[in-house]
Amino acid sequence: MCGMKIYEELSDEHKIWARKGALLFAALLNVFLVLLIVSYGTAVWKEIKMIRGPKLQIAVEGEGKVAAKPDVLKLTATVLTEGASLIDAQKENTGRSNAVTDFLKKSSVAEKDAKTVGYNIYPQYSYPRPCRVLPCLEDETPKIIGYQIRHTLAITIRDITKAGDILSGVVEAGANEVSSLEFAIDEPDAMKAEARKKAIDDARLKAERLAEGLGKRVGKIVDFSESGYFPGPIPFAAEAFGKGGGVAPSPEIQPGENEITVNVSVTYEFK
Repeated sequence: MCGMKIYEELSDEHKIWARKGALLFAALLNVFLVLLIVSYGTAVWKEIKMIRGPKLQIAVEGEGKVAAKPDVLKLTATVLTEGASLIDAQKENTGRSNAVTDFLKKSSVAEKDAKTVGYNIYPQYSYPRPCRVLPCLEDETPKIIGYQIRHTLAITIRDITKAGDILSGVVEAGANEVSSLEFAIDEPDAMKAEARKKAIDDARLKAERLAEGLGKRVGKIVDFSESGYFPGPIPFAAEAFGKGGGVAPSPEIQPGENEITVNVSVTYEFK
């Protein structure tokens, strides 16, 4: 009321300036309110974007398997000889070892596939009976009565079809111990690569099916890891090749089959 009374007492010119001032104040107030709302809205939008975070990422597993027959046979052949003197034992061992080596060469086994991995000389001792009556009058020092020599070759047979004949031939040539027979794949890297590709394809297929169910598309790969089972050589029993005593018929060699498995975990970004 007081404000209205003061306004009525103003002259017409002052009343015009008062109305202009009120309009200007109202306009400034509106601008301030608009700026406040825009500023607040921008802050809220920023918060919403932060809450949304990164794109959806899902990890899927894949497995790939590849099977193949081993293509090489690895073994050790030992020539064991004994003699009353070291020279006698060495002479016999050298002759029989050379016969084994010559046979391998004739059987198309490359020089790199037959190498010496052990040459050991063991003195053979005679131990006197324990002294039962003191003082002991006999010499209790062990005495050398002979020597034993073991010459061991590591052999790789790359033609499995000849494995049985080579095994029998090695024994006939002079080896009296054959052991550590193992079937293996000479170059497993190609098999590993094939199994890995199958595992990755399996993971991709699973990701695409999952994306279809979610109504999304598979994007880029953001993470990858791999593990697998790579079997070692397959042992083969060699009881038929004992310590000499005649030549057994050539055995029928069955290499079996090796299987390589690769497992992958692939994390995809879903769009």
